[in-house]
Amino acid sequence: MIVAMQDLATEAEVQNVVEHLMHLGFEVHRTTGVRQTILAAVGARREFDMRELEVLAGVQQVYRISAPYKLAGKSFRPEGTIVKFKNGVEVGGNAVVVMAGPCSVESREQMLAVAETVARSGAKVMRGGAFKPRSSPYSFQGMGVEGLKIMREAADQFGLLVISEVMEISQIDLMMPYIDIFQIGARNMQNFNLLREIGKVRKPALLKRGIAATLEELLLSAEYIMAGGNYDVILCERGIRTFESYTRNTMDISAIPVIKKLSHLPMAGDPSHGIGIRNKVPPMACAAVAAGADALLIEVHNNPDKALSDGAQSLYPEQFAKLMAQLKIIAPAVGRTIA
Repeated sequence: MIVAMQDLATEAEVQNVVEHLMHLGFEVHRTTGVRQTILAAVGARREFDMRELEVLAGVQQVYRISAPYKLAGKSFRPEGTIVKFKNGVEVGGNAVVVMAGPCSVESREQMLAVAETVARSGAKVMRGGAFKPRSSPYSFQGMGVEGLKIMREAADQFGLLVISEVMEISQIDLMMPYIDIFQIGARNMQNFNLLREIGKVRKPALLKRGIAATLEELLLSAEYIMAGGNYDVILCERGIRTFESYTRNTMDISAIPVIKKLSHLPMAGDPSHGIGIRNKVPPMACAAVAAGADALLIEVHNNPDKALSDGAQSLYPEQFAKLMAQLKIIAPAVGRTIA
């Protein structure tokens, strides 16, 4: 249920409504916009008359939400969520933010080279895996904490933020000093224990859609994080599994505008995993921006032919530079800019 307060509602009136909701058995989540406070009430333990709330001082409107995701739904923040970082980067605003880097951290020299490349071309966030979930137990599994240190050093040298994948609860505290965004991969989209713990931290999370997940399931997974109080969630379309075998996955571009309709959360696209073929990544990245993506994750490697993971879908530095130039032409056509 959503309780929309009047524009001029006082703090005392807001608190009175919160206390009333809690008395009814609700858990209350509050968001304050430029003009209006919205209260999302989740999980009443008994029936009640909505008029009990409508007559309270300062209340403008009360309405039930039929969708099972209350906090991730559009009505919780009708104006939209903008995830803000201390260096001024914003995900969910007018500018599309590009996150780029290799699939895996392999060496200090590699990360410094890639960081320089992506920063020079206009990326604002460095991506890279220190803990790598691989389909085969015999594949490269990442450098762990040492990889995080290398990535942080390279990102700081070139003024970039850091996003890296967290695979399990025990890694959260290890990663906190080194990353700016927790990435939750497709395999962990419904790892609800991990999602609950990410909900307890106050650091943004990027949540990827599972390979066979519906959009409702993606939003419900986001709900787990938000229910813990962490509202800085970025959703990500990274391709789903279909009967098509030519591409690595089938990138569901339609998910981007649909999520923008259903949710206030920013939506990113990951064409590298979405299609998995190097020369097909740029057109899918352009399509994602045209469809309304707030951010892009692009795999870039200084020598992808010798990459320890996902080399076939990683762009060469010159390909990435060309793609960024294309995006700067496409973004204004849909009323956006490239951060």
